[in-house]
Amino acid sequence: MTQTRTALGAITLSLLAVCTVAVGSAQAAATCQPTSNAQNGAAAQASNAMRKGKGLAPLAPNARLARIAAAHACDMARRGTMTHKGSTSAGPKQRAKAAGYAPRIIAENIAAGPFSQGQAMAAWAGSRGHAANILIPQVRDFGIGRAVGADGRTVYWSAVYAAPR
Repeated sequence: MTQTRTALGAITLSLLAVCTVAVGSAQAAATCQPTSNAQNGAAAQASNAMRKGKGLAPLAPNARLARIAAAHACDMARRGTMTHKGSTSAGPKQRAKAAGYAPRIIAENIAAGPFSQGQAMAAWAGSRGHAANILIPQVRDFGIGRAVGADGRTVYWSAVYAAPR
């Protein structure tokens, strides 16, 4: 009876180990979701508050740019790296063209860390280079995207500012 319990205990521990590995693998994937209209609108509004203060035209939330931004945030999260270069693209212009948006001008802000959307927007507003992208006079359209990295804590952000041809 003791040998049977020991054998069953070993089998149970083996099954737990297999389950832990399987669950651990599932948790190791990035979490990628599309940007809602409300999220995109709120981020555009934050950008527009900066633009208004400089006498610039407001940005329109653009669903296509939000999809482009969300796809790039997901790509960064899956690779675990923050970069303007995508795994299959050289930068935002190439990604926009591939998605059917022909930009006359395009800029991208990215971030990675434990940031909410409001925190990412505030960090960009407080950074000279990122704020310069937000304040490009010619841009008219805007999209934002986010994804959570495999660690479950790092949020990858991409914001795209553009004007079509």
